[in-house]
Amino acid sequence: MGNNAAQTTEKLDVFTGPVFRPGDEGYDAEIAGFQTAYTHRPALVVGAVHAEDVRAAVEYAGRHDLPIAVQATGHGLSVATDGGLLISTRRMTGIRIDPARRTAYVGAGVRAGALVEAAAEHGLAPLNGSSPSVGVVGYLLGGGVGLLARRFGYAAEHVRTIELVTADGRVRTLTPGDELFGAALGSGGNFGVVTALEVGLVPVTTVYGGQLLFDTPLVERALEAWRRWTATVPDEVTSTVTMLAFPDIPQVPAPLRGRYVASVRIAYNGPAEEGERLVAPLRAVGERLKDDLRAMPYTESHTIHSDPDHPHAYAATNALLGEFSGEMAAALLRVAGPDSGAGAVVDVRHLGGALARTGDAGIAVDHRDAGYIVRIITDPADTATRAGIRAALTPWTLGHSLNFLYGAGDEADEAQTRTGYRPDTYARLAALKARHDPRNLFRFNRNIRPDAG
Repeated sequence: MGNNAAQTTEKLDVFTGPVFRPGDEGYDAEIAGFQTAYTHRPALVVGAVHAEDVRAAVEYAGRHDLPIAVQATGHGLSVATDGGLLISTRRMTGIRIDPARRTAYVGAGVRAGALVEAAAEHGLAPLNGSSPSVGVVGYLLGGGVGLLARRFGYAAEHVRTIELVTADGRVRTLTPGDELFGAALGSGGNFGVVTALEVGLVPVTTVYGGQLLFDTPLVERALEAWRRWTATVPDEVTSTVTMLAFPDIPQVPAPLRGRYVASVRIAYNGPAEEGERLVAPLRAVGERLKDDLRAMPYTESHTIHSDPDHPHAYAATNALLGEFSGEMAAALLRVAGPDSGAGAVVDVRHLGGALARTGDAGIAVDHRDAGYIVRIITDPADTATRAGIRAALTPWTLGHSLNFLYGAGDEADEAQTRTGYRPDTYARLAALKARHDPRNLFRFNRNIRPDAG
């Protein structure tokens, strides 16, 4: 059969959800995702509506030796299938909140914004990231560095149970201590299809945060002030500084068109009065193009980063740093600052705090000694800019985070995946992969090869 599921004569009436083949009405809409630079072109798509659809699809793929891709929102798509079988989980949107246990049971297609709203009704919040349109399950499978990450750690460490369909077509319920539980969290879909999971919530209803936006002449000063400031703040503060050039186009607000700016994004899990005191050194940098720091309902926390909400093409790499010294900041400004001409969004995120502590779940997230991560986001074709900025940071780079590798499927080789983990972690994951997915059916990701321990 190879990878051409369209050739099989096997009936497909076992699925409750819709099934699509190339050329069918609805096929193009079903395979579309947030990442427009890469699109799956499967021979068969199963629009799963429940776990049994997923199980049957995996079993079908196994019988016909079809590699399996999974998509809910398509934010993290890097390695696209050409042929094979795509399981679309976007219809699996059930949410159940247990306020007494402070948990949420979420289906594979739930988006972060929907979970934030559902949890808020009970005075709770998930440890979500910056974008409300990101899929909850995909985010957690990557580890999950949230808005309040320095206070609460990796979101994946708050997962209680995982419902996983493995390559043998079995539906497994995993809990901490199961060998696949920690392996699945941090490895981005290498071990099967998650149909649902239960994750802990936190008693957070408000957050102090927003952006301070500085114009070109103040970019260097803002970066230096933020660098020094992060050495003084408590774990309740999670922040980033983002440097970018706004294009001179009508879609950009007039005051920002053509400007190179530094945007400091702040989320503080504490009272607004203390937040105001904490941010005073940043406001002292100078006049802001924007200053919307405020106490807000947690349901408005997505406005802190104001991530793009429309599908588009992008690619990103990153470098993990133990510290962020003045020398490092100067090197970054030389290759990505206002005078560099680099067409990149460069985001420096403060790590540490609870992120540095390993939880009981034993999730597959390494490099806990990193205090900062520099993310470089570009047009997918601009490999030179991504490589150039990474090269400038190489003398201080500890490794990279697989959680923040976006797109750039041509770069998604074994070496890239290996260096996202410690050698012993990768060897353990590869051994588990060989045992649970020896044919590497789940390979449209930053792949862990079953024969590469």
